[in-house]
Amino acid sequence: MPRTKNVPYTRKRRKKWLKAAKGYWGAKHRLYKTARLAVMKAWLSAYRERKRKKRVFRTLWITRINAALQNHGIKYSQFIYRLKKHNIQLDRKTLAALCYEHPEEFNVLVQLCKTQEETK
Repeated sequence: MPRTKNVPYTRKRRKKWLKAAKGYWGAKHRLYKTARLAVMKAWLSAYRERKRKKRVFRTLWITRINAALQNHGIKYSQFIYRLKKHNIQLDRKTLAALCYEHPEEFNVLVQLCKTQEETK
C-alpha cells in the first residue's frame, strides 16, 4: 500500500511560511526551508527587540531629564528623590516630555526641588 503524504496540508503549510517570507531577498523568499529559518529568526529578533525597546526608551528619557537638569545644577537622582518626597507622581516619560516641550513648567518643578534643598 502506498504511503499517503497529505499533499494539501503540506502545500498549505509551506505556502504559509513562504507568505510570511514575502519581501525577503533571494532564496529566503523562494525556498521553503530557507524561508522558514529566515522567518523564525526574524520573529525571534522582533520579540527580543520589543522587550529591548522598553529599556531603550527609559534610558532615553533619563538621559533627556539629566541633560535638562545639568543646566540647573541639580543631579538626576536628587531630583527624582525630591519629587517623590513632595509626592509628585510624574513618570520619566512625562518628565522627559516636559523638558523639551514645556521647559517653563519643568523649571517650576526644578525650583520646587531646589527650594526644598535650601530649607534643610
